[in-house]
Amino acid sequence: MNAAINVPVKAGPPIKHDDIVRSATLAERFTTWARGAVPGALGFLSFLVVWEIVGRIVNSGRRIPMVPPPTSVVDAIITDGWSYYRPNIGTTLGYALDGWVWGNLLAVAAAALVLMVPQLELVILQLGVTTYCLPLVAVAPLVFLVYEGPTPYRIITVLFVFFTTLVLSLAGLRSADPTSLDVVRAYGGGRWQGLRRVRLVSALPSIFAGFKIAGPAAVLGAVLAEFFQPADSGLGVGIIRSQQQLQIDRTWGIAVVSTMIGAAAYLLTTLVARVATPWAPKLEV
Repeated sequence: MNAAINVPVKAGPPIKHDDIVRSATLAERFTTWARGAVPGALGFLSFLVVWEIVGRIVNSGRRIPMVPPPTSVVDAIITDGWSYYRPNIGTTLGYALDGWVWGNLLAVAAAALVLMVPQLELVILQLGVTTYCLPLVAVAPLVFLVYEGPTPYRIITVLFVFFTTLVLSLAGLRSADPTSLDVVRAYGGGRWQGLRRVRLVSALPSIFAGFKIAGPAAVLGAVLAEFFQPADSGLGVGIIRSQQQLQIDRTWGIAVVSTMIGAAAYLLTTLVARVATPWAPKLEV
């Protein structure tokens, strides 16, 4: 009879339950992300393919392309390089950032003022709607006529930012828990204490939602402002000059870069919002 041979097996470190749960959670997050990202990526690639085909068909036999394909646009961006885009992006981003900061500050302050002095609500909301609905072709020349330097660019950018943040901030401030407000009143606090200790905290997710929308809006406002009064540099100035020189590929390239900057502003604000308000549900705005 053959004797059984016992081979000693070295035991590894014990597997912790928390590690298993963490691995399962990461796998579920990745699966959820993939389900949402893959269809979007495929749709975007399909759009690029269709754009490439249509662009080549439409521009067939044309000396000046009407709708350049994506490959031509990317080639124009690479050819121009960072030396061309750096001063233009810097100028436009400066206007956009100033307008974003001032527009959001004024919007949050106006929303808080409505809570403190309810009689001003109608006036402030009408002012917000007016700034949002003013036709840019009518108000921009007047702004440039009254002000000089970078001020008119910032004012126009503020007009693109103010209304959306005002509405979302006001909605967030009004969504505060009534019970928490009653506790503040019971301890002798007034409207200011309720605003500072309860309403502002509960309104942060909505305020950040307004900030996210304001990012691309500020970039758009800065670019459009440069159309009315071209400066030495800027993305809007680059679009005007490339159109005048019939450089259609460069025109589309600047438009794509502007879009990417607006998207980056949105994503950056989203990341900041998730860090600043970890308790809040993820708002799809």
